[in-house]
Amino acid sequence: MSTHSPAALYQPLPAEEARPLTRRFEWVHTPKHASWLNMAELEWSALQRQCLGQRLASKEAVEREIQAWETDRNARAVRVNWQFSTPAAREKLGRHDPA
Repeated sequence: MSTHSPAALYQPLPAEEARPLTRRFEWVHTPKHASWLNMAELEWSALQRQCLGQRLASKEAVEREIQAWETDRNARAVRVNWQFSTPAAREKLGRHDPA
């Protein structure tokens, strides 16, 4: 489920409960690129695809699989390929900068 829009509240809740909540929250949109949140989402996606996309019999099995995945990923020094430079960010997002 995406949590990036008010529509996310309508999936688990009936409309009469979701509607008041959508008015109550302030929805702050982060860039779809060049954010730490994207890096975290990329890691969760990799974990799901490479490790958790299988049936695991117990909590202990999940913990073992995640530990093995993390150990391998750290040993290979996997990093996010960050291509959005500071000058590019300033140019693209300058309209949001109060300074």
